[in-house]
Amino acid sequence: MKEQKIGGFSERLNSQAEARKALLEKFKPKPTVQPTQFESTAAKKARELEEVRARRAAEKEEARKRAEEAEAARVEALANDEQHQLELKRQERKDRKAAAKAEARAKREAKSAMRRAG
Repeated sequence: MKEQKIGGFSERLNSQAEARKALLEKFKPKPTVQPTQFESTAAKKARELEEVRARRAAEKEEARKRAEEAEAARVEALANDEQHQLELKRQERKDRKAAAKAEARAKREAKSAMRRAG
């Protein structure tokens, strides 16, 4: 009598059928977890857009406040700077003298033009 090495023909067919079933079992759809509230793509886009707009508006407001604070600090620094105040007074005086000089020159020229004309 011969000893069977791997079993009979029917055993091989059964193991092949089981392997095929196991292989097909992989492709069967598995139950998935469904979200309780489904959000449509349009609603998701709209929500994300609103979030971006709100974040940008907040950043813009923060930048505006920082700019205002910087400007106020600059103005205060200029007001407290004595050297700058003296320079402003000198410039104001120079402007007044230049205007007076231009007025005097215009008056002289008007007098001179009157003498020539008349």
